[in-house]
Amino acid sequence: MTTTHAGKRGLRVQVQRFGSFLSGMVMPNIGAFIAWGIITALFIPTGWAPNKSLAELVGPTITYLLPLLIGFTGGKLMHDVRGGVVGALATMGVIVGTEIPMFLGAMVMGPLGGFTIKKFDQLIEGKVKPGLEMLVNNFSVGIIGGLLMIGGFKLFGPLMTGLDDIMAAAVGAIVSAHLLPLASLFIEPAKILFLNNAINHGILSPLGLDQVSEAGKSVLFLLEANPGPGLGLLLAYSVFGSGAAKKTAPGAAFIQFIGGIHEIYFPYVLMKPVLLLAMIAGGMSGILTFVLFDVGLVAPASPGSIIAVLAMASRGSYVGLIAGILISASVTFVVSAVLLKTSKAKETSLEEATANVSAMKGKNSIASSLVSAESTMPLAEVEHIIFACDAGMGSSAMGASVLRNKINKAGLPIKVTNTSISQLPANAEFIITHQDLTERAMEKVPQAEHRSVENFLNANYYDNLVHEIETARNKIS
Repeated sequence: MTTTHAGKRGLRVQVQRFGSFLSGMVMPNIGAFIAWGIITALFIPTGWAPNKSLAELVGPTITYLLPLLIGFTGGKLMHDVRGGVVGALATMGVIVGTEIPMFLGAMVMGPLGGFTIKKFDQLIEGKVKPGLEMLVNNFSVGIIGGLLMIGGFKLFGPLMTGLDDIMAAAVGAIVSAHLLPLASLFIEPAKILFLNNAINHGILSPLGLDQVSEAGKSVLFLLEANPGPGLGLLLAYSVFGSGAAKKTAPGAAFIQFIGGIHEIYFPYVLMKPVLLLAMIAGGMSGILTFVLFDVGLVAPASPGSIIAVLAMASRGSYVGLIAGILISASVTFVVSAVLLKTSKAKETSLEEATANVSAMKGKNSIASSLVSAESTMPLAEVEHIIFACDAGMGSSAMGASVLRNKINKAGLPIKVTNTSISQLPANAEFIITHQDLTERAMEKVPQAEHRSVENFLNANYYDNLVHEIETARNKIS
């Protein structure tokens, strides 16, 4: 592998890791955002069931609760519960020091608080006299958290307000200039590199929530979450694809459109990177339709399924919303069909996609060696298999479900679960990830047995894995 290729791969992994950290602060709290969105959609003056008393929940929730949850989670990611407490304290300073919902401030102050208390704990480790541990632990959190709270109030609050104003003004200028559809030029390629959660929950959601607090809805929630382009691509594969891709595409389309797991279509694009043009065309047409109809959501749609999108739609947005989804799916389908039928590249199976992706990306495929390599761990001893993905809620849950059913049918006493890469336990013994995320998982838990898949619906791979385990167990029985 050349130095240039190694550098590119390292940069991609670093970007993925940063994006995963951003989304990791928001994803665990999506339920709270949905609760706020439902209350907002129902009880504000322009909602479905206006109620002045219940509408009083809307303001404090978006001003205090949601940023504090993000700040606590960000701090906890850095240094467990102590980091979470200091992160929440630091975030409170930013909240009080501003007059707008401080999501961006929470995503800065939360990790900063966790990092600060972590460094303090490392500094005093082994130096506290016996009997004084609780006193030092409690007062260190109080003093450091209090100082960061003051700093957030006096310094970071005004700074974050200015940054938020600049970003909001930039988004407003793009919308006013009718250039928002061009966002697909960046969003669609970034999604394929597994930055979808970072884009949606790390960038678009905070800006969208600011717009909701002023206008009652935001189109920004739809830029990444629109399930239309993915549906169009998978339907095109269902009709014009071949081999395993054609057979699995209908099931993938259902999971993507209804279940909201967008990661399911990423391997289909990676098989033929030229299909990025179809995804971009579909994304742009959908956004243009949303803008023309002036539609928006009242909260993030997560997962990005048609059900979640319609549930979070603002009153009066349904016609334009459905139109945008259908148009984006249709455009993607047509462009994908043309590319699949006219492309001179030889159609490959999903099993061969790994090698092709390696050539197209200019890097060696870790997945190829991992899938074909012999296990470094005795398979007969495996008791727990973990699926890991960026957020720990989408593709990993789907893969775990498929394998769990096969494990149960085989009568094997093996537990199958899913989680995010950032939350992988240190004692994990057997980990399965998508090929583009395996390197990060190996860095997180290097001693575990790592396997890669390029398609989470690859039933043949799971059948082979179960057979491997059964064979290994039979040899020692």
